[in-house]
Amino acid sequence: MNTKMYQTPMEVAVYQLHNFNISFFSSLLGGDVVSVKLDNSASGASVVAIDNKIEQAMDLVKNHLMYAVREEVEVLKEQIRELVEKNSQLERENTLLKTLASPEQLEKFQSRLSPEEPAPETPQSPEAPDGSAV
Repeated sequence: MNTKMYQTPMEVAVYQLHNFNISFFSSLLGGDVVSVKLDNSASGASVVAIDNKIEQAMDLVKNHLMYAVREEVEVLKEQIRELVEKNSQLERENTLLKTLASPEQLEKFQSRLSPEEPAPETPQSPEAPDGSAV
């Protein structure tokens, strides 16, 4: 027996679709468990009634899945909004830190990020051998 707990309506609906049976569809429709006998004496009306019940059950499952998908889409849209906002905030912080950092700090940071790639050189004023600017 599978004891996994399903977290979202989408997971429940998918599980139900994978494990559906006549009693499941009957319970969704609010009726008693339908017993189906396939023999030559079945009248055309009972076959049509069974077909209608199955069609109703499938419509109900489809509606349930559509609801679950819409709900999941809304959750994902909200997560995307939050991530875009967080990304924007981090980009602003990164720009500010780059602005406030000295060229030496930036060079040191760049060398930590990619030791195999040379850090971009920043233009500096030429220095005389004694360390004073020329």
